[in-house]
Amino acid sequence: MVMLHMHTDVGAGSRRPSEPEIWAALSEVPDPEMPIVNLVELGIVRAAAWEGDVLAVTITPTFAACPAYEVIGSSIRQRLQAAGVPQVEVRVQHSPAWTTEWMTEAARSKLQAAGLAPPPRHQGDLIQVLMEPVACPRCGSHNTTLQNNFGTTPCRMIYTCVDCKEPFEMFKPL
Repeated sequence: MVMLHMHTDVGAGSRRPSEPEIWAALSEVPDPEMPIVNLVELGIVRAAAWEGDVLAVTITPTFAACPAYEVIGSSIRQRLQAAGVPQVEVRVQHSPAWTTEWMTEAARSKLQAAGLAPPPRHQGDLIQVLMEPVACPRCGSHNTTLQNNFGTTPCRMIYTCVDCKEPFEMFKPL
């Protein structure tokens, strides 16, 4: 487990935010690469628990070598401190590895509305799901063609819809 920086900018003696307030604040932290969805919806935030006066937030990034570690940690600390949490420690946990199965239906809907095909549910059977046709997020057609296994980020693939002729990215099922 990797620990990111701890800050103590909020003054002592302030009221401790409740668990629902903490999760509400965390749900306001957008993913740095896809700001249409937040870190909670993506399943990146795994836990938030008080350890004495420190709120420990555990995250599992989408990729082990995620270049956004520091941005994610800093954004979480800033948002929680604004919500009144005096000390925040962000911990990175790689096991179990992040999976698209952790994404909420809200995240999937937001991705689709933004023109990005959400990853299909796979329950661990990635071979089968990768063999199935991908629905175009714009017109719904399954008449699509894979153009490239790598999109604008490592977690996306590029497709083209044969029917509406539009290119689109699909979030890779992991």
